[in-house]
Amino acid sequence: MELKRTSHAVYDTKYHLVWAPKYRKWILRGDIRGRVKSIFEEISSNHGFEIDTMEIAGDHVHIFLSFPPRYSISKVVGMLKSISASVIFEEHPEEGALGNFGKMSILPEQ
Repeated sequence: MELKRTSHAVYDTKYHLVWAPKYRKWILRGDIRGRVKSIFEEISSNHGFEIDTMEIAGDHVHIFLSFPPRYSISKVVGMLKSISASVIFEEHPEEGALGNFGKMSILPEQ
């Protein structure tokens, strides 16, 4: 594993995030599935996050993510949920449950 460096820190953090839409509805299919993946990748590239792996099922998303220590885990989760929810809800208003994009859990790396 390669250590990452900033001007004031050396770090190697990995987080396993599990995200599920409200009521675990099966909304992550077809166009929405691909769009969620591209949104998460775009957010990551814009903010200096590094997605190790990402798997999207019909009712949840698994992301192994690394990010600089200037961000807290709550800030990263907030960015992922708020940006993706607003974009998806704007593009697919028929999915009313997406207004509240659901819970995201942080699991320890194993």
